[in-house]
Formats: sequence, structure tokens, C-alpha cells
Amino acid sequence: MPQGQVPPSRIAYRIDQVTQQILDLGVTPGGVLLVHCAFSAVGPIEDGPLGLIAALQAALGPDGTLVMPSMSDVDDQPFDPRTTPCLGMGIVAHTFWQLPDVWRSDNPHAFAARGPEAARITAPHPVDVPHGPDSPVGRVYELDGQVLLLGVGHHANTTIHLAEYLAGVRYRRRKQLVLLVDGQPAPFHYEEIDHCCENFQFVDEWLDAQGRQRRGEVGHAEARLARSRDIVAVVVERLRNNETLFLHPVGVCEQCDEAHAYRLQVIRSGAGRIGE
Repeated sequence: MPQGQVPPSRIAYRIDQVTQQILDLGVTPGGVLLVHCAFSAVGPIEDGPLGLIAALQAALGPDGTLVMPSMSDVDDQPFDPRTTPCLGMGIVAHTFWQLPDVWRSDNPHAFAARGPEAARITAPHPVDVPHGPDSPVGRVYELDGQVLLLGVGHHANTTIHLAEYLAGVRYRRRKQLVLLVDGQPAPFHYEEIDHCCENFQFVDEWLDAQGRQRRGEVGHAEARLARSRDIVAVVVERLRNNETLFLHPVGVCEQCDEAHAYRLQVIRSGAGRIGE
């Protein structure tokens, strides 16, 4: 089924119905809300992806700020916040950044935002630390924002990468992007906290066990809602005890193998965790 397309047999929800579902789940009017979404699970909704965005904005109200990932789909071309697509983030995120009054950060690891805190959240951030404290997810955390997962699990939750950084994990993967340097495309090499993210699913159990996550339904999709600070707190606590919790054992997947190999190099060099 094409991206964003929903089964035709489902009944379409009205925008006001979806707004009420979002409020019933516990989204805070006037707050900051970071959304990760698979519209194929949520819909159909009146007016499609635009209808879902309208429902989210209505729930937040005029004093709230809506945030979505807006990363580039390609690493071998310079990022342009005015034109670069982000279809890999889903049709809702790709629709959102193109709307009026939406700010989008000028970074291949971009986020988009609309509302009173949009300029602060999308202000310039480092390319080589995509989800650290000085990043859009870090700023949502600082603002005590909420994270809403619609039709996706915690494998899509970028806030967990912030927790990995704050926990001082020593694993990385070597990456390359193309940036504009003096107006010309140039390769940029960096090291990013990254792996396959499949084991981010553990965060469900951790949050549920402490009553820090609310579950419900938005549209036709399973929805999860938690404070960014709660996500970070439960993840940091566990990674401080075992920093490889999210990595598969060696030999299971290439991405986690790369992360393990990098960590081993760091350990052999005698370097400690960040902050130690």
C-alpha cells in the first residue's frame, strides 16, 4: 500500500472527533508536542494528513507549539529547508513543513515547528550531534514538552537518542553527509549515536511500569503519550547500569555491530563516558 494510504473499509473520523481523542489522551493545551506518526495507521480522517494536523493544532490551541521530524531523505545532496523532502518521516511530517507559518531548521537532521516556541526549537543546531541537548529534541525536553507516537512504536522516538547522549553511551556509527561549504557541495564526516533502534521497544515496558506513559487511540491508531523528561529519565537510569541495552548481540545486525565496534575502540583508548 502506498505511503500514507489507508484501507478504504475504515470509517473516516471527523477532525473534531480526532481533536477530542488527542485531548482525552492527555495532550496539554498550550504546551509543546513532538509528534511521530504513521498516517496509514491513523486514517482515514477528514481532509487526510491536513485534517490530522488541524486536529493536533486544535488540541494544542493558539498557545501550543506542534513539532515534527523533518529530516532529509538523502545524505548525498545538500539540505535545503525550502525544498528538501522528508517523505521518510511520513506523509504527515512531509505535509507539515510545507504549511504557512511553519519553521524548519536548516540542517539535514531538521525538525519543523509551528507555534510560539517554533523559532527557539528550530534554531541552528549541530550537524554532528543530531539529537543532543542543543537540538530540537533537546529543546522540547528543556521546554517540558510531550512526545506523541501515533501508529508507531518507540523505535521511531528520537527523544531516546537524547537520553543515550545524556547517559554518556560510548557507541557511535560513522556517517557522512554532503553540506554546502562556501557555496559548494562538500562531504562532511561525523560520528553519530546510532544503531538499528529495534530494541527501543523496551521503553514501553519501562514507562508503563512507572505509570509515565498514557495509551489510547487517535483515529484508528494506537497512540502513546509521555513527557519528554519522563522518557529521558527512565532511559538514562537503565543505560547508566548497562549502556548496551539497546544494541543487539554481535552478529545479529550490521548497524549494531558497527556501534559495538566503535564502543570497543573507545574503551581500548581509555576514554570514559561523556561527563565522566
